[in-house]
Amino acid sequence: MSWNTFATVAETKAALEAKQVSAVELAKHYLDRAAQLNPGLNAYITLNPEKTLSEALSTDNKRSKGEVAPLLGVPIAHKDIYLIDGWRTTCGSKMLENFVAPYTSTVVKYMADAGMVTLGKLNMDEFAMGSSNETSFFGPVKNPWDTSRVPGGSSGGSAAAVAAGLAPASTGTDTGGSIRQPAMFCNLTGLKPTYGICSRYGIIAFASSLDQAGPFAQTAEDCALLLNAMAGFDPRDATSLDRAKEDYTRDLAKPLKGLRIGLPKEFFGEGNEPGVLKAVEAALDVYRKLGATTVEITLPNVKYSVPAYYVVAPAEASSNLSRFDGARFGHRAKEYDDIVDMYKRSRAEGFGAEVKRRILIGTYVLSHGYYDAYYLQAGKLRRLIAEDFKKAYEVCDVVMGPTAPEPSFQFGAKADDPVKMYLNDIYTICANLTGQPAMSHPCGVDENGLHVGMQIIGNYLDEARMLNVAHQYQLATDWHKKHPNI
Repeated sequence: MSWNTFATVAETKAALEAKQVSAVELAKHYLDRAAQLNPGLNAYITLNPEKTLSEALSTDNKRSKGEVAPLLGVPIAHKDIYLIDGWRTTCGSKMLENFVAPYTSTVVKYMADAGMVTLGKLNMDEFAMGSSNETSFFGPVKNPWDTSRVPGGSSGGSAAAVAAGLAPASTGTDTGGSIRQPAMFCNLTGLKPTYGICSRYGIIAFASSLDQAGPFAQTAEDCALLLNAMAGFDPRDATSLDRAKEDYTRDLAKPLKGLRIGLPKEFFGEGNEPGVLKAVEAALDVYRKLGATTVEITLPNVKYSVPAYYVVAPAEASSNLSRFDGARFGHRAKEYDDIVDMYKRSRAEGFGAEVKRRILIGTYVLSHGYYDAYYLQAGKLRRLIAEDFKKAYEVCDVVMGPTAPEPSFQFGAKADDPVKMYLNDIYTICANLTGQPAMSHPCGVDENGLHVGMQIIGNYLDEARMLNVAHQYQLATDWHKKHPNI
């Protein structure tokens, strides 16, 4: 079989429906490519060809019987934070090195119901804590464009796998930019939906009020197709939005005439590399030619996003990760004196340095005497940032700017400076704090040929408009069609 490794989800779906290729043939193609390239990229933690090919054969049998499903036979790989019954699920940590999930997360189940075939589980920063995929117990993921550089994080394996053609699409999670920033670094389209659109049930929690599932793909059209499958109400998730399903592809063809793009002055100031701003400005010119208008706006409280996030996220992480104590879940130390010593040794051995750092910070800000001073104040800042966006949407339809202030950096460049690493998420965190949808799409390269992403932030439940905006840009440009030569 001859197959275009970088075929989009839409193209793959069409080829399957036309019976030009079978699900088994596709699965074999991507598994063979993973066997060839994954040792050098480290994008996958777990592959199980027997399970994958069994799923693929089942979808082929369904098609032969006349059964239909929106994405029947289309392969996908999942971030190793999603539980899948019978699959090892590690969260990139020694703590869960040998854990096999006893049930399947709702998002994965919905995608399986849509006919998608699981290729494997993808590498990630440990417990989704990181911006470079350097904190994984299983080793760093390499950026397929330049293996000396990071793919972004925490969903680095999810981005690298799609960029390298090891899967046509993947799932990620986004707590502070963990889909959008890797999408920029690896020249992909990545979407973080409105909080509550996709169920968090069966996704190992980092920060419960911030985490949201979303897709990686080459195009906005692909992300719309994937979101159609992923989204939906789940009574097992108390934060899931109980609303009718919608078709996120419905507005893709709409022209952009009359679209108002808000450009926050806070996103275009100091701290951005010149090459990033140059690529973003060139992309905005394309949007203007497509009929959109731009208006300068201000988000005065967005500068507090990073400090607010690094109070809220560690606080919620310290609570969520308390279950991993060697007794209930996770790694247990082999030698210990008593049960308290077992807790201490198991957690000391099972967690990496970044996870320990955030647990300590989170425990501190939640402790007696500091809860009001830190956690409650961070909650107030979240509301102020949300109010800034509410005012902005009175004069614009979407907010745009760079996804990150600089492109992919070399391994180790920020490893010894956590604050410098945290600032890489300065433009993405605000959407998680407010719960708004946001996405990144390829929009050019800097003077060194490193990829730049345009972030689009939309009002609540406005994913269809955002996807339309990105799709129209992609019809007029070809940045998303560029692939690494591997």
